[in-house]
Amino acid sequence: MNDATLVCPGCATIHAAGERFCAHCGLPLSFVRGAGDHEEPISPAHERARKIKPQYAEGNLVCVAGARHQAEAELIQGILLEEGVPSMLQRTRGFDVPDMLAAGPRDVMVPASGATTARQALGQADLLGAPAGPAVERPARLLAGLVATVALVAAIAWLGAELLG
Repeated sequence: MNDATLVCPGCATIHAAGERFCAHCGLPLSFVRGAGDHEEPISPAHERARKIKPQYAEGNLVCVAGARHQAEAELIQGILLEEGVPSMLQRTRGFDVPDMLAAGPRDVMVPASGATTARQALGQADLLGAPAGPAVERPARLLAGLVATVALVAAIAWLGAELLG
């Protein structure tokens, strides 16, 4: 072993200096410093990036889940990160609260290559709700119900007027 080597954090396999990912488990390789070097602390962002599996980081972003607010969305992101799937949050369309507020629904977006794994992980965690459909499934049925209600109220009002008048 030389002064500094690359070691897989998952299976502890030693690799050549030019490699980036472990050939056995696919994790990013970590740099092991020599005895005289001082290791710099790893930032939280760097630690999160090391958990991402490269095979789940390819393709266009697709929505895999929706969250009611920022805290729930970050919980979903944490679950996905534990599976190695990178994700990002996006404010749900049509919600007009400023982005600086934590209130309001969020869409959890992942690369297309990690969408299946993300849905499986969220399904196991029971966080994958029913897909959001249109607000009114059948507008004709809703309109018919409203017309029937208005007709019933009008008939009751007419009968009341006839009986009292």
